[in-house]
This record gives sequence, C-alpha cells and structure tokens, in this order.
Amino acid sequence: MRIRRTLAAVIATAALAGLGLTAAATATAQGAPSYVTPSECKQGGGTPDLADNHCKGGTHDGEQID
Repeated sequence: MRIRRTLAAVIATAALAGLGLTAAATATAQGAPSYVTPSECKQGGGTPDLADNHCKGGTHDGEQID
C-alpha cells in the first residue's frame, strides 16, 4: 500500500512539473514582445513597413521592427 502511494505521488509530481514547464514556455513565447530587424522581416517573406515599424506579411507578420 505504501508503494502505491509513493508511486502515485511521484507520478503526480512529474505531471505537475511538466505542466509548469509547458505553461512557462507558453507564457514566455506569447508574453514577450517580439522584435525583428528589417532584414529578418525580408528573409521571412515579409515587407518592413518603417513608417509603422511593423513587418507586413511573411513569418514575422505583425512583429515590431527594431
């Protein structure tokens, strides 16, 4: 009986740790502002709009140009 409880606790801890890492990675990816250079915007298939300071189209669409 004690082994079952210990095993359940280990599995629950590992599952919660995995969820915590996933949430932290998602928050970092979505919460941090993204900046690209004009050349990175062009390489991604977009057009740098320097008047608006955003990349238009491509893989960096909508990201701010630094």
